[in-house]
Order: sequence, then C-alpha cells, then structure tokens
Amino acid sequence: MAEHLLISQPKISHLENGRRAIKPRDVRDLCGLYGVTDPQVVDSLMRMATEADRQGWWVACGEVPYAVHIGLETAAAMIRTYEPLVIPGLLQTPAYARAIIGETIPLATAEQIATRLEVRLRRQHRAHHPARPFRVWVVLDESALRRVVGSPAIMREQLEYLNHLSTQPHITVQVLPHDVGAHPGVSGQFSILGFADTPGSGTVYLERFTSDLYLENRSDLRHYSVMYDHLQAQALNPGSTRQFINRAAEEHLMKAAA
Repeated sequence: MAEHLLISQPKISHLENGRRAIKPRDVRDLCGLYGVTDPQVVDSLMRMATEADRQGWWVACGEVPYAVHIGLETAAAMIRTYEPLVIPGLLQTPAYARAIIGETIPLATAEQIATRLEVRLRRQHRAHHPARPFRVWVVLDESALRRVVGSPAIMREQLEYLNHLSTQPHITVQVLPHDVGAHPGVSGQFSILGFADTPGSGTVYLERFTSDLYLENRSDLRHYSVMYDHLQAQALNPGSTRQFINRAAEEHLMKAAA
C-alpha cells in the first residue's frame, strides 16, 4: 500500500488510526486504493478531511484523551448509546459529571478534573444546539440509575434532569430493568455514530480506561446495530422509562433526607 501512495508505512498506520491529520489528497488516494469509487462518497470524505484540518475547540483545552471521539461526535447526525453503569456524558449535570470524573480516575489532578469537566459540558452544547441538535438515543441499564454517584442529592438532581431531557424531541431515553435478565449489552458500553453525509455508514465507539476503540467496517456496524435494536426492544418504552426514573429519583430523595 505504501509503495502505491509513495509514503511510508508508519504514516499509513497513523492515518488509519487517526493519530495523524489526513489531507484531502491522501483521502482521494486512499479511496482509489480501497476501491471507493462513488464520487459523492469521495467528495464527502475529502470535505471532512478539509474540516478536520481546522483545529476543534477542544484543542485549546490541552490533552484530552478522547479527542478523536469528540471530533466524530461534532460531525455526527445521530448517536445511539448503550450505557450499563453511568449516565452518559452528554446527559450529565455539572455536579454528577464532576463527581463521576473525580471518583473514576484515581490519578487525576484537580486541574485535570477541571479540564475534563469543562470539555464534557462544552460537548453538551452541540447535543442541545437549538438550531441543529443531533439525534441522541440512549438505552440505560437500571444500574446507572441506582448507583449513587457523588451523593443521593446529586443523583436525585441528575435523574430529574435526565427526565427533563427525555422530553426533548431529539432525545430518547429508555431504561433496561434488571428483571429483563441477560441481554446483548452484557459485554459493556458502546455507541454508534451516524453521519448525514454518508448514509448507511457509521462508527462504533468502545470507550476504555486508557484507550478507545473505533470500528468502521460494515460487519462490525451491522453487528452492533442489531445488538442495539434488541436492546431497544427489551427496554421500557420512553413513557414507562420516565415513570421508572421518577421512582428512582424519589428513592434517592428519601436517602438524602435520612
């Protein structure tokens, strides 16, 4: 491959793994090499490369471990997320976000926690942009509602905020109760990002503690899409979900008052 493009093999590896900015010319050449011949797809990918060459707002925040994900999220038209343990970052209150960051990263300094909190809250601006919000669909395991992050008072505020967000036309929240038993999400958290410029394609995002994984081939996308369809079918519908979340919030309220 490197011989055909007249560039080094390490550069090819860095381009494919998102560790080096890609130029529109490289995109065109790689499309030819990979057999991508649809002019619309090639033009769309070249435009994305041009836009990616402009630094995103998160660059000014310093070292952000999931910068690639933020770039994809910024360009996405829809995000479908399954989260088994915590409320997703796009739907977190500031107090919940501060607590979850501080309690899950043992080696983080106060400065690093503040930076991650700033980035997380700024990510939410894109999700709730009044003119062009992207579609957010979340399936939550019941554990994410029961786990006390920060304090019962913080949890009550978070769940009330979650219910408020779930009434927005571009946000859907479903809860997967414990009593449904085993389900396709037992292997862990994942998100599927879809892009308006390339319908039918997408990226599966798997978040890990020290590194992330991005899957883009059609078989992986289909596999995770089918998993998500099953999770949606097994979860409570949005109306029943709001009732379920209200009951969980009331339980946290009682704990806070005790």
